[in-house]
Amino acid sequence: MAPGNAPAHVIPVEAAVTLDGLFRERVKRTPDLVAYRHFNEQHGNWRDYTWAQINHQVARWQAALEKDGLKPGDRVAVMLRNSPEWVAYDQAALGLGLVVVPLYTQDRPENVAYIVNDSGSKVLLIEGAEQWQALSEVKGQMGGLVRILSVNPVPNPGEPRLRSLGEWLPDQGGETRNLPRDPKALATIVYTSGTTGRPKGVMLSHHNILTNAAAASLEVLTTGHDDMFLSFLPLSHTFERTCGYYLAIMTGSTNAYSRGIPQLAEDLQAIRPTILISVPRIYERVYGRIRAALDEGPPLKKKLFLLAVEVGYARFEHSQGRGPWKPSFLLWPVLNALVAKKILARLGGRMRAAISGGAALPPDISRVFVGLGLTVLQGYGLTETSPIVCANRPDDNLPASIGKPISGVEVKIGKSNALLIKGPNVMMGYWNNPEATKAMIQPDGWLNSGDTARIDERGRVYITGRLKEIIVLSNGEKVPPVDIEAAISRDPLFEQVMLIGEGKSYLSVMTVLNADHWKKLCAERGLNAGAPDATRSKQVEEILVARIAAQMKEFPGYAQVRRVTPTLEPWTIENGLLTPTMKLKRAKVMEKFNAEIDRMYAGH
Repeated sequence: MAPGNAPAHVIPVEAAVTLDGLFRERVKRTPDLVAYRHFNEQHGNWRDYTWAQINHQVARWQAALEKDGLKPGDRVAVMLRNSPEWVAYDQAALGLGLVVVPLYTQDRPENVAYIVNDSGSKVLLIEGAEQWQALSEVKGQMGGLVRILSVNPVPNPGEPRLRSLGEWLPDQGGETRNLPRDPKALATIVYTSGTTGRPKGVMLSHHNILTNAAAASLEVLTTGHDDMFLSFLPLSHTFERTCGYYLAIMTGSTNAYSRGIPQLAEDLQAIRPTILISVPRIYERVYGRIRAALDEGPPLKKKLFLLAVEVGYARFEHSQGRGPWKPSFLLWPVLNALVAKKILARLGGRMRAAISGGAALPPDISRVFVGLGLTVLQGYGLTETSPIVCANRPDDNLPASIGKPISGVEVKIGKSNALLIKGPNVMMGYWNNPEATKAMIQPDGWLNSGDTARIDERGRVYITGRLKEIIVLSNGEKVPPVDIEAAISRDPLFEQVMLIGEGKSYLSVMTVLNADHWKKLCAERGLNAGAPDATRSKQVEEILVARIAAQMKEFPGYAQVRRVTPTLEPWTIENGLLTPTMKLKRAKVMEKFNAEIDRMYAGH
């Protein structure tokens, strides 16, 4: 659907003008519809908030921010879990012409201090005592802050700038304020988590994000008042912020905030969402649980599951015009009732579409969900592109690709097969970093994504690798680590995988083993899973190398893994081995396991 033909319930960019204007327009159109659903910890129940109720909160926040002397252009930071408070703070700030700087709740204190200082933020909103305890170590490095706000009271903070919302917010705020301004003005600075070096502040305008949300809402997936989003990706992630927050305002959909990944299964049952926006890791976890249950269940159940996926996927290919009608389709009503419906009921039973972005969704996982009857749409983007560049559409969905560019966005293949991007979604540049901006955006406006790609005859885009993430062996052969790591991860024993071999004569692997599958392997092979050096025996390494080889049959002969070092301690954000967007910090992993890597290459 072209942007000019928007359904009546969708707020067009022209009517919104700015992100706070979008919210104001939504309040005006549907004040009494439910905007957000949030779990009340104190009372142990889910609570609904209408657009008018949130608007009332926005006015209170604005009155308090004005009282603290905030002026248009000032930066304000937020380090909060997804919640109605996040929305009220964001909309209050945007309406006053402030620039919002989102932070990850799990980020390390020194990183938070760097971003607060680099952005020149004057206000920082946090959750409560636990966050403050961590941040108090670096409070001396955040001298530019004039106010630190805490949603929950902090006992004896020892910090005059710190106030709880209960004492800071006035009871009433009057009318909400929306300062008229240029839609191409700076709205937010989003710091990329960066797998190496300091994060860079991506400057996005109101127009960058609005046009991106509009194209997605009209072309990729049209949602409306009857749709329920379940939000669990952090709002500091641009994918969630554009698609799960601003897009939902644009279409008038309800957004429920999950309590967190540990409670996700329960929240899916309680909320019964129609739309899910996620990174591949979540789909991989759900698939892993399904596969584990099938492995432990009766063989017939597994056969029925595999048949359901096979028949369901063939039906999908037929519906897309890529495959023939088959007599096996007649089995679908039975397979749907016995298998597909029961599995999709675990996702709430109402889900009509799942959007995947942030990284590549493994094709075998996509095939399972699509085969069970769930529309899975894979997209592609960057923080620097607000974020959507390309996406599959329900009527043109090829899981191996990332689909076609959205309206207004152009792509082309540049030097070294780099994917170049141009459009209204391309960032204004990096905050206080003209050199990095110049390296990313060419003088003619084309942004270099850093990914390599190809484009087929129908205009669909396929990501083929990273310009910098290529391992070159000592014999000159080039190996794509991400593809091989994804292949190895198909074996449920390997929870996390990192391929090594730059400048070496062969490939090695550092891996985190799945604890349950490790115990199962030990039981099968008569090994003592609890022994201190159980994972380091030669016998275990031989078993792991063989299992890795079984997953790498489609790769060239020179891409052989000869050595492997396993560990049972996960790589996490907390231990500094993952970025807040769950990307692997390769340099940090290599630094931590330097001795183990040296051992794998000893004598070579």
